[in-house]
Amino acid sequence: MHSAPAAVTPEHESPLDQPGTQPEPPTNDGARSGWLRAWMVIAAAAAIVIAILFAAHRTRTPASSATSISVSANANQVLRLKGTTEAVQARAILAPLLAGQSVPTLTIIHLTPAGSRVKKGDLLVEFDRQAQMRDFVDKQADYSKLVDQVAEEQAKENAARAKDETELKTAEDNLRKAELEMQKTEIVSRIDAEKNQENLDEAKATFEQLHQTFDLKRKAALAAIRILEIQRDRTQQTMTHAQANADLMQIKSPLDGVVVLNTIWKQGTMGEVQEGDQVRPGVPFMQVVNPSLMQVRVMANQQDFPSLQVGQTAKVRLDAYPDLVFAAKLDQLAPIGEGGDFSNKLRSFVVIVAIEGNDPKLMPDLSAAVDVDVAKQNAVSSAAPKPGSGS
Repeated sequence: MHSAPAAVTPEHESPLDQPGTQPEPPTNDGARSGWLRAWMVIAAAAAIVIAILFAAHRTRTPASSATSISVSANANQVLRLKGTTEAVQARAILAPLLAGQSVPTLTIIHLTPAGSRVKKGDLLVEFDRQAQMRDFVDKQADYSKLVDQVAEEQAKENAARAKDETELKTAEDNLRKAELEMQKTEIVSRIDAEKNQENLDEAKATFEQLHQTFDLKRKAALAAIRILEIQRDRTQQTMTHAQANADLMQIKSPLDGVVVLNTIWKQGTMGEVQEGDQVRPGVPFMQVVNPSLMQVRVMANQQDFPSLQVGQTAKVRLDAYPDLVFAAKLDQLAPIGEGGDFSNKLRSFVVIVAIEGNDPKLMPDLSAAVDVDVAKQNAVSSAAPKPGSGS
């Protein structure tokens, strides 16, 4: 038997060249997934290495080093509060309230400029006082007239009293003489005795009448004089009030300091008063402050207030003069908070900060920023033993 000859494939033909077979296009999915897995492995290894190094570093750091880092961090803790400057020693100057007069406005005729330094007793402001001086002059004339009338009535009363006393004395003498004549009744005739009795009765009636009218005349005269005295005293009081009102129109400085003008409502606008302006009585339009002692009044909220205590150091910066920096200390802390504008549950506390030193630019009513060093307070709080720790 002869075997069939094997099929011989030509050397120049390959399986790819065989009819009916086509090559598959190359793909990158396998390569991308390989790269992704590689990056994930590298990231996990790096995270493990960093965690090991951090744990080793914490193991080698002593406790004292950790405390110093905390303190150095607290050393930069500063609490900023906003407030307004004010003088420790200051006196408000009010437009005068006139006694016995209803004046709607007062006109300024002289005014010391703002920022002027004054001494105690120097004239600060003068209002128009012509009306008060005119009232004083008129009442002074009326007072002098009433004084003369009282003196005249008193002189008349003295003369009338002397005349009445003379008449009364004469009537008394006539009465005594008639009584003596009545003792001769037994030795005189009946007609003479009756005449003596009539004379006695007439003398007695005259004396009693003069005695009664004497007292009435004295009371009437004293009443008339008293009326004039009341009018005189009332006129004197009015004159005194007019003089006092005229004196009130000139306001003098109560202390040594600097003049500061307040912003008030005048003639439909807000502003500082000037010469010629009209001010309502009782309005505080000026201050005299002592610039050598200044302080800042700030409001601290209930979250920042526990970090504050009296004696803490601070720095004060003025918004109007950023270059000026003043050393200061917390002087007073309000024990009771004030309710907020939006909720009574949110409390704010008044804090008074005393400024050390002074400057000509440091005036009242300037907005200021107070930087309080709260690092020491926090350090003390952290160093204090906690309740129940047993230390």
